[in-house]
Amino acid sequence: MASDAENGTAEWPDTLDVRSLLESGWRPTPFREFILKVHSRCNLACDYCYMYEMADQGWRRQPRRMSRPIVELTARRIAEHAEANLLRRVDVVLHGGEPLLAGVDHLRHVATTLRAAMPGIEVGLHVQTNGVLIDGPFLELFDELDIVIGVSMDGDEDGHDLHRRRADGRGSYQAVRAGLDALTRPAYRRLFGGILSTIDLRNDPVRTYEALLESGPPAIDFLLPHGNWDTPPPGRPDDATTPYGDWLIAVFDRWYGAEVRETRIRLFSEIIRLLLGKRSYGESVGLAPVSLVVVETNGRIEQVDTLKSSYDGAAGTALHVSRDPFDAALMLPPIVARQIGERAMGPRCRTCRIRRVCGGGHYPHRYRSGSGFLNSSVYCHDLYRLITHIHRVVSADVRVLQNR
Repeated sequence: MASDAENGTAEWPDTLDVRSLLESGWRPTPFREFILKVHSRCNLACDYCYMYEMADQGWRRQPRRMSRPIVELTARRIAEHAEANLLRRVDVVLHGGEPLLAGVDHLRHVATTLRAAMPGIEVGLHVQTNGVLIDGPFLELFDELDIVIGVSMDGDEDGHDLHRRRADGRGSYQAVRAGLDALTRPAYRRLFGGILSTIDLRNDPVRTYEALLESGPPAIDFLLPHGNWDTPPPGRPDDATTPYGDWLIAVFDRWYGAEVRETRIRLFSEIIRLLLGKRSYGESVGLAPVSLVVVETNGRIEQVDTLKSSYDGAAGTALHVSRDPFDAALMLPPIVARQIGERAMGPRCRTCRIRRVCGGGHYPHRYRSGSGFLNSSVYCHDLYRLITHIHRVVSADVRVLQNR
């Protein structure tokens, strides 16, 4: 059944009154992170991919590679936005699809064009890759241009190859492992940004974590599989059980209980920061304004790409770098909604005692046709279980320190 959004009926946040917010004194947070879709295709066929396997199939209409004119327009728009908002630094993520399919020469052009457009601004460059194509020429380029590399990996070989396969069904673990081995050699290790790992409940949590530790990542992001109330994630029944919370707690206890810090797990670090009264940096928990925007391969300005898991067109806007500044995107209701904190929460979340830590959960996971994104996360019970567990563990340690 088509959602109200697909039928043209307004759902929240399309009904959000931005003018009233401005009149009340609210002001937007400038974009500080720009995700550039430099290539729209992929050399893997991961069956859980939000880009290719879920509701929005817009990638089929995208050019394969971001053209040089679009790269140059985008660089000028980012520079314009940074200057207008007095930003001293911006971060740009070269993304896809699989960005390394764009090739060494094109990625060099993208990176040098971005930095040349912003001579007085620090431009942090990152690339998020499935790791299969990492080799000497790419590493030499990233070393020369100080481009930080994030790699997607789901654990040991059996766990990784459950989903991250090639189109002919072959697993990708061995190729990713070879890419990581090259990246973590002494000459290039400084470029290693960390690992993204999507949870599968069939994989043992501790074994998965320890397999990821083998490459010595400075950080690990454990990602909940994308899903929502209309299309629940695998193994997430419509009840009060907490399979994902339990999986993450097993990892947390192993990570937190280690004698020395082995890596940073972003989700856990963010929750601890929030429990201690500090603000979050990411978008998966907490109430910090989301300050990232996407530029598609064809130059279209879009919201965060994980929204493509919700329904066809969920991430789209009518804006394009050839005619629109990024400041225009800051006034769009769907982007405003992710910058107004508790005012973007559904009724259930507003009365929850951990709402300032949970933040309602990751925004794409809140979608339900009819009410849009004005709901709790489909992972509500899991997040409550995880956060309250971390609170108990950390509070006990704080009490010990206070008694000393």
